[in-house]
Amino acid sequence: MKGTSLVISIVLFIAVAVLYILYFTGIKSIAPVAEGQSVPGAQNGLRIAYVKTDSLILNYDLAQDLHDEFTRKQEAYTKEYAAKRSAFEKEAAAFQEKVKRGGFLTEQRAIQERDRLMGKEQEIVNLDKELSSKLSDIQAENNKKLLDNVINYLKKYNETHNYDYILNASNILIGNESYNITALVLKALNEEYQASKGTK
Repeated sequence: MKGTSLVISIVLFIAVAVLYILYFTGIKSIAPVAEGQSVPGAQNGLRIAYVKTDSLILNYDLAQDLHDEFTRKQEAYTKEYAAKRSAFEKEAAAFQEKVKRGGFLTEQRAIQERDRLMGKEQEIVNLDKELSSKLSDIQAENNKKLLDNVINYLKKYNETHNYDYILNASNILIGNESYNITALVLKALNEEYQASKGTK
């Protein structure tokens, strides 16, 4: 379930960001199309293509690798937190048992132990916040990396294809599949990513 929500979050983040960027900046055509040339998406002088970002992200190798790495870190953080929480709960139970049977020599000693346990509990609460913040930062970095890669590739792609707009298909209810460039973009992104992994 957590993995699914991460993928959905990434898809939604990229979809919104792509729309925002395309709406406010637009990807302008760089060179005119040759006269008489048949152009997919040309209508009233506009050249339009679209990308299904949800499909793109779900099948992009980089997105899967980032998701797997995030899941490993999430599991490690959860394990670390659970271990510390469990140790604290055992100490707290032992303290309560000791208080019940009068195991402390003085009331002052019992108060010191109680205060120590309260401090430890606060450390665990802080650890939970810190680990949640780290995971949130990692997710934001991953989303940014994916968005940057997709946008940068689309800009490069558009240098030779000269579309006026490349839209996110999540807002297209009905569209001509000949304007759908998702498969081409996905193939190129995966090839670039695999090539970059080979050079590391």
